[in-house]
Amino acid sequence: MLVPEAPVSESQLKKKSVELFLAATPPLGAPITEYRSGFEKLCENFHIPPDAKIEAIDAGGVPALKVAAAGASPSHLLLHFHSGGYIMGSANAYRSFACRLSRVTGATVVLPDYRLAPEHVYPAAIDDAVSAYRWCRRFWDAAHVVISGDSAGGGLAIATLLASRDLGTDLPAGAIAISPLLDLSGEGESIVSNKKTDPLIDGTMVVEIGKVYIGNIDPHQHPLASPLWGRHHDLPPMLLLASASEVLRDDAVRLAASVREAGGLATLYLPDDMVHIWTLFPFLNESARSMKLIGSFARERLGLAGEGATP
Repeated sequence: MLVPEAPVSESQLKKKSVELFLAATPPLGAPITEYRSGFEKLCENFHIPPDAKIEAIDAGGVPALKVAAAGASPSHLLLHFHSGGYIMGSANAYRSFACRLSRVTGATVVLPDYRLAPEHVYPAAIDDAVSAYRWCRRFWDAAHVVISGDSAGGGLAIATLLASRDLGTDLPAGAIAISPLLDLSGEGESIVSNKKTDPLIDGTMVVEIGKVYIGNIDPHQHPLASPLWGRHHDLPPMLLLASASEVLRDDAVRLAASVREAGGLATLYLPDDMVHIWTLFPFLNESARSMKLIGSFARERLGLAGEGATP
């Protein structure tokens, strides 16, 4: 007689997500190649549905993947920038996450492979992000586009809004940022207060990895590198998510406050006791809840009826 396996608790699943992350992350100062290979191996753990359509494209000179879950609308778009501290990560690694985004939003997803440091330092990443958004605007109406990103990609998404606004480009219908890295000076209060509750990131890592991307320039003077220090008027409605216990929490909190002060709309969601960019891990219950929230927000902004499929 087979004995059924004991159910896995949420605390065990949280522990698993942390262990996977830590196993993929070398010590600070390790070669960039180790960071990159570790992150790629981490993302190999995540399932890619066989019915998803994944196509390599050229997004205005930026290599990218176009990803569509079964039934996704080809006329509605989520432009998503991957995480990785501007030094690692790839569209290939994010195929599974893009499939989940497409399922919950009902939209097609484009994943740009923006250039990474140290081979390509600031402003290479934001130049690529703006180019990719301009390319998207050739094929999708702005009202049918939501821009999103997680960690450094979340910062890149917000920076793309600032740059596009200042260039006079029509802005997307909404924006989503998950655990966004918005301040490379690492000055948020949560950098200190959450030091003991964040198993992955600390203030030294934020500043030192940031320097690989921006060198010794002052983040306060370069809002396209640290968009928290930009002007936040005339931006589309946005959804900002961060773990209440991660050191980057206050990047999202401070941006939400600034957007609201400038007359904009910013919804802030702060689940507790989650690892940085927890949405990457499909086995977490909170990941499913957060993805459902992301899907609802994107569908409302895109004018897509109904609820998305299970993430």
